[in-house]
Amino acid sequence: MKTIEKIEKIEKEDIKNLKFNKAEVLENTDDIKKRWNDLFRAQALGNLLQSKVHITFETADQKTYKVHTTIWAVGQDFITLKGGIHIPVGAVIEVD
Repeated sequence: MKTIEKIEKIEKEDIKNLKFNKAEVLENTDDIKKRWNDLFRAQALGNLLQSKVHITFETADQKTYKVHTTIWAVGQDFITLKGGIHIPVGAVIEVD
């Protein structure tokens, strides 16, 4: 798992102002598998129960943010949050 020095909390509406890399933030294939499982679980919780999750992600400037929101959809390259906000899957460090 990636070591994180400082995590800033961010509102979901402010994510659209951030820039993301195409690079994968996780190095370990087990961590990547776990992230997919966590994303799909969070999507099911969001769609069935409107449950929110914490998503920790990294931006192009290598800052780490955490948002508390609902995941509506998980796609091949992006996750979609409530309100049509997108985060690249490869930028997501952790979902809990």
